[in-house]
Amino acid sequence: MIKFFKILLSFYNKLVITSVGFNSDLFCRIDKRNKKSSINVGNDCLINGRLVCETEISSIDISNNVFIGGATILDCKDSIVIHENVLISYQCLIFDHDSHENISANRINDTYLFRNHLYDWDKIPSKPIIIKKNSWIGARSIITKGVTIGEGAIVAAGSVVTKDVDNYTLVAGNPAVFKKKLY
Repeated sequence: MIKFFKILLSFYNKLVITSVGFNSDLFCRIDKRNKKSSINVGNDCLINGRLVCETEISSIDISNNVFIGGATILDCKDSIVIHENVLISYQCLIFDHDSHENISANRINDTYLFRNHLYDWDKIPSKPIIIKKNSWIGARSIITKGVTIGEGAIVAAGSVVTKDVDNYTLVAGNPAVFKKKLY
């Protein structure tokens, strides 16, 4: 019964995604809030957690051989790109936008607007996120808008990344800072 449920869930997820590659398993929640948005998953991926597309231009592109751990959330207004051989551990948050306005008076009606699909995403700042090949994002890390994680980089568990991470470096902390070069 459990195997049947997993197959059914995987089949359902493949229906709502734009494309899914060979030998990829998706055991995740998918929220495409606009039919024009796109989610593309490459070959040999294992995707858990939650993939969210907020707008009609939202695009989540996941390359080959990517692991995304359970309870991880990718929330996309514009673009999140994940290159091949990337590991994203459990309970990570990856948002390419600010989610809400900074002025409290402008947030009062957000619940109503979200519920009724009336939220004006044009007012919310966003910048694409790129996670380059062979990188590893540790558990419970947060990647904020506009960040590029370099090739072969490691983000230590629990880090909050607000700036680009160079290729083959280890960063850690809140905010994440350079710890050492990886060779």
